[in-house]
Amino acid sequence: MCGIAGWVDYARPVDHDIARAMTDTMARRGPDAEGLWTDDHVALGHRRLSVIDLEGGCQPMAVDEGPGARATLTYSGETYNFQELRTRLTGLGHHFTTRSDTEVVLRAYLEWGPGFVDRLEGIYAFAIWDRDRDELLLVRDRMGVKPLYYAPTPTGVLFGSEPKAILAHPAFRAVLDADGLRDILSVAKVPGHAIFRGMREVPAGCLVRVNRTGLTEERYWQLRVAEHTDSLDDTIRTVRELLASTVEEQMVSDVPLCTLLSGGLDSSSLTALAAHTTRAKGLGRIRSCSVSDPDLDGTAGPDANEDHVYARLLAEHVGSDHSELPLKAPDLLDPALRASVLRAYDLPLAKGDEHASLHLLFSIVRQHSTVALSGECGDEVFGGYRWQRDPDAVFSTTFPWVHEGRHNYRGNDVVFTRDLLAKLDLDTYERDCHSTAVAEIDARRHLDDPAEARYREVTYLALTRHAQVLFDRKDRMSMACGLEVRVPFADHRLVEYTFNVPWAMKSFDGREKSLLRAAMKDLLPTAVAQRVKTPYPSIRAEAYDRTLRERLADLVRTGTGPLDPFFSPGLRTRVRQDGAAALEQGMSRAALETTLQLDAWLRAYDVDVVL
Repeated sequence: MCGIAGWVDYARPVDHDIARAMTDTMARRGPDAEGLWTDDHVALGHRRLSVIDLEGGCQPMAVDEGPGARATLTYSGETYNFQELRTRLTGLGHHFTTRSDTEVVLRAYLEWGPGFVDRLEGIYAFAIWDRDRDELLLVRDRMGVKPLYYAPTPTGVLFGSEPKAILAHPAFRAVLDADGLRDILSVAKVPGHAIFRGMREVPAGCLVRVNRTGLTEERYWQLRVAEHTDSLDDTIRTVRELLASTVEEQMVSDVPLCTLLSGGLDSSSLTALAAHTTRAKGLGRIRSCSVSDPDLDGTAGPDANEDHVYARLLAEHVGSDHSELPLKAPDLLDPALRASVLRAYDLPLAKGDEHASLHLLFSIVRQHSTVALSGECGDEVFGGYRWQRDPDAVFSTTFPWVHEGRHNYRGNDVVFTRDLLAKLDLDTYERDCHSTAVAEIDARRHLDDPAEARYREVTYLALTRHAQVLFDRKDRMSMACGLEVRVPFADHRLVEYTFNVPWAMKSFDGREKSLLRAAMKDLLPTAVAQRVKTPYPSIRAEAYDRTLRERLADLVRTGTGPLDPFFSPGLRTRVRQDGAAALEQGMSRAALETTLQLDAWLRAYDVDVVL
């Protein structure tokens, strides 16, 4: 993976120094090399994390072979079928000068035009400047694993892997409007929204064309409802085959690779398949990493989190070279770490402890590995969340995770003024976002059974909305440490196949992730295969919440921060009288984290609030 940035201005020559500054913001994403290509009214920047063809593959990469074959590419990601495409392109007369997937992507564009994206299998975000068409093409992978942002200008466009690249351009001002604040305070991610006014994110499975006539977004991939005709046995077998081939493809690397092993079904499945692949190829033992910390709790109950126990069991079973990485609760409150997390994400966060723990984990993993396989999207694909099975959540009129987890985000009414909350009207906003999302798939028109149609809608919501939050989190925290994280469960072929499996078949034994459990049972210890899903580990130390309350109380008392005009009078009174104790009732940890992060973000990014 890498970091990209760029700028097109059809009215005037681009400024080299500004383009360099935009590219430099991507330094952590690409610590190994840098490049900048300019040509009249376009600049393409690149920061490289070397993973394949370490000596070749430098970017931006240009091809100039005469009319119709003049293009330049800046690329972030991995195209897993690049060797297959390379063979085909060689047969069509292309001559390669590197072993990189970057050159394959560039020559595939020259051979097949924009439609070449249908041939790519992988996770990617890239920009191609076609000098003959005088056109820029921005492309993002089908599932939206890799990020790509852009901001239209009157005479062109700015773009980058992260918002900070665009913010580095002096013509773009950081402004938060009502829609952006709704996105921050709600738990409904809207594809394409980028929080900052005037900025957008290229939606998953889309490309953006920029030329002298303007800018257009085009969708090249979409999940579609179809009939599933395979038997249960055939479905289980196909799931295993798809997952095994995907893991093998995603282990291609010229640098050290490991798996992130939590001891859950998803990460254990990936580690077992990776171990099987390395043994079959005579490559030795796969390396696996897990977290060991008594302050982390994934059970949300009286029992301590036992992830490390199952991780050790799986590691011993498959013979991985396993290491446990220590994380301590006090470390997650370190102001320097929290500032680093905010800078990595460019946005305020509701789950600061999770992001901070990932940042620490990845910084340790990066000491011995450059690439890691992770289990993100397994729950979305196979139905692992409680809200995917709870009828009340499933058949609600909003996102099921919003219905189930509303209490986890309570506190906005305590913190903010009634006027602000009335203007934002978050309940209506979330319902409208939900209605827009389900209309995209129109499952009820394709399926006769209303219940099955709703379960298909919920799966669609999980894959296109919920998973995006996890992809963003994993990408920002890992790339801030120069670590490439791959997500086999998000492979579009596996997603397309399982999407149309009826819910009754997905949960044929009455449990979560029945298909995955059945597909992997021969490679996993029984205790791991039959383990009940636990939530993502979070800090259970009361001192952590107490510190958050104290910091928010201090913020309210000072009365000088950017959020001060929006704090409710009742909050001010209670804090003045009772201090941090006033925040013990009615304030969830997520609300505390979001408010503190929002204040820090407004300060750090010098954001203008225009509501």
